[in-house]
Amino acid sequence: MLDILRRIVQEVSAATDLSDALKVVVARIREAMATEVCSVYLYDPDSKRYVLMATEGLKQEAVGRVSLSSSQGLVGLVGSRAEPINVDNAPAHPKFHFLSETGEDPFLSFLGVPIIHHKRLMGVMVVQQRDSRQFDASEEAFLVTMSAQLAGVIAHAEATGNILEIPDTTEKKKSTRFTGAPGAPGVGLGQAFVITPAADLGAVIDKEAESIPEEIERFEKALEGARQEIRVLGKKLSSELRPEEMALFDVYLNMLDDQALGAEVRARIEEGNWAQGALRQVVMQYVGHFQMMEDVYLRERATDIIDLGTRILAHLQGWDEPPEEYDFPDNTILVSEELTPAMLGEVPPGKLRGLVSVRGSSNSHVAILARAMGIPTVMGVVDVPYAQLQGLEIIVDGYRGQIYSSPTDELRQQYQSIYDEEQALQKDLEGLRDQPAETTDGHRIPLWVNTGLITDAVRSLERGAEGVGLYRTEVPFMMKDRFPSESEQQQIYRQQLETFAPNPVTMRTLDIGGDKALTYFPINEANPFLGWRGIRVSLDHPEIFLVQIRAMMKASEGLNNLRIMLPMVTSVNEVDEALHLIYRAHAELVEDGRQIEMPQVGVMIEVPAAVYQIRELGSRVDFLSVGSNDLTQYLLAVDRNNPRVADLYQAFHPAVLNALRMIAESATAIGRPVSVCGELAGNPMGAVLLMAMGYDMLSMNATNLPKVKSVLRGVSREWAKHLLDDVMQIESAPVIAAMVQLSLEKAGFGRIIGPAARG
Repeated sequence: MLDILRRIVQEVSAATDLSDALKVVVARIREAMATEVCSVYLYDPDSKRYVLMATEGLKQEAVGRVSLSSSQGLVGLVGSRAEPINVDNAPAHPKFHFLSETGEDPFLSFLGVPIIHHKRLMGVMVVQQRDSRQFDASEEAFLVTMSAQLAGVIAHAEATGNILEIPDTTEKKKSTRFTGAPGAPGVGLGQAFVITPAADLGAVIDKEAESIPEEIERFEKALEGARQEIRVLGKKLSSELRPEEMALFDVYLNMLDDQALGAEVRARIEEGNWAQGALRQVVMQYVGHFQMMEDVYLRERATDIIDLGTRILAHLQGWDEPPEEYDFPDNTILVSEELTPAMLGEVPPGKLRGLVSVRGSSNSHVAILARAMGIPTVMGVVDVPYAQLQGLEIIVDGYRGQIYSSPTDELRQQYQSIYDEEQALQKDLEGLRDQPAETTDGHRIPLWVNTGLITDAVRSLERGAEGVGLYRTEVPFMMKDRFPSESEQQQIYRQQLETFAPNPVTMRTLDIGGDKALTYFPINEANPFLGWRGIRVSLDHPEIFLVQIRAMMKASEGLNNLRIMLPMVTSVNEVDEALHLIYRAHAELVEDGRQIEMPQVGVMIEVPAAVYQIRELGSRVDFLSVGSNDLTQYLLAVDRNNPRVADLYQAFHPAVLNALRMIAESATAIGRPVSVCGELAGNPMGAVLLMAMGYDMLSMNATNLPKVKSVLRGVSREWAKHLLDDVMQIESAPVIAAMVQLSLEKAGFGRIIGPAARG
């Protein structure tokens, strides 16, 4: 059956449109199962009817004309139950409905399976036979497998507008939604422009070099051409980015260094292969090495290598300039299988409205750049048929990590109003910059920001941040092709500390592993989120940890606004060991004659083990900070970067809220300040609940800070506590979110907690 399934899938994939695909499916399944009838009924949600859209064995004239209501017949029963129905005497079944137009009266045996894509019912597939018998388990399993394959085909057809016209439905146009991972916040409306590599490395063959010196000369010219191309693309973005973000293009240039990729290709040429073949061998060797790794960030470096390889190949093939000048529309939504930083430079910044990448995560290079440039971005949209989106109207929802193709007028208007409202709201909230986040009954709660790039810091000050609750020190590490030196780190940290002085800056020590890794320090694990990450790496490499701590302390000299935070802590032993190294570094610097105050040290509460050790951990440090993103991920066993389980990542899940309340109460009991630096703090709905729980500070994305401040200034703490008490009685995350939303809307904050804030 497996070989038959493969052949059917290949033939369906080669079909030019959905109509042909359905014809292939019904014909091949009838043949494979040696039965007499195979039919596909597509479900139209507008009319709530199943329409016969393809059949082998019933009357062809019935196709497109015969339909059943959602509750009618065995087809309706399959759909309503969302499970197979297998009967040996269909006419005797109480739900049987005879359709005389189809000519199905002689058929007794019936097996129907639902066609479902991401929980959405798309239709029903049916096989029938004259003989009275039940189809066996293997036949049922085969049909279920085929229906799952067909569901993806139908969804792709919807996305590209290549869906069959189903009779008897309303004229309302349908849009299709695809889900990925949020890469950069915001809403973008525009026209899809699909960008593909300039050349195809996979099509290059090996060929003996006629002249090794000439091939080396050709390669060196192509290498320099690619270098120049990257420099030009970088310059195009230089007005949009600060030097720290531009360092991503230095990473590309370093890869093209004569001693790196170039040297390996030359060695292959000297062994006798022509330049193109040598290039393909080296690039594919790199790519194969990276793609085998579990770590998301390392896998994305394969994308960088492929991008560079195809650019060099394009020059080798005689393209001194790109093969065509792209004519980007004024409202470009850039789409690619794997977006790279260099691709951003292809589009004039004034025309770029959004980014969509089939692969990648929120930690990829392109996502980091997109956040710095303020471009709405969705990464990892694995199910989207990107090659067929060219020219289609697209909506990018960077808040939820969703895109819509061919949106309805209603959906377009909805998102246009969100975009317009966001722009207007930002202007209206500018007046709150210098106002404190103080409730109507006088409770003050400082609002800090999460940063990783200096651009974030500048934007944060413009929005009235009172400090930094989380500075991600791994970002500068990710932009290098080696560990940054102590002096380099000191310079970067000093810039952050000076920017916010005298307000506090909380620097998290190097947090790699999980979904973040360094190309020059690979961590290859089967389950990286439960592996070697955070403080575990630092303690195993005290030489790296001590350099970073010394750089932080040196940077703080004369400012004394540094706070050090330890990530991924699970035990008091880890804290004790880290504190020993931190005190040692401070003592050494004081002995060197530096006037440095001992900074406050805190731990992140982001794994369930830490939740139950608040008293023990808190007695050893100066402050506690909850990383609500990772805590939610670990409590719910959901990878927040995985679009296939995105719906299960629920910040308002009762278990998450109970854990957060327990942390706040335990910290208060031992007199330790506690903050939240995850996404929940930047959601106005979540901020109200966290304030009511007793958190002392909230740290968030700079974009959301004015919204959170506006809401907190408009409610009393007493009101928020009553809301929290009501919420904690509810057992469903969606109901909790709806209750908080409704309560804030009644309090007059409907505009603030619009769709962008609810995600």
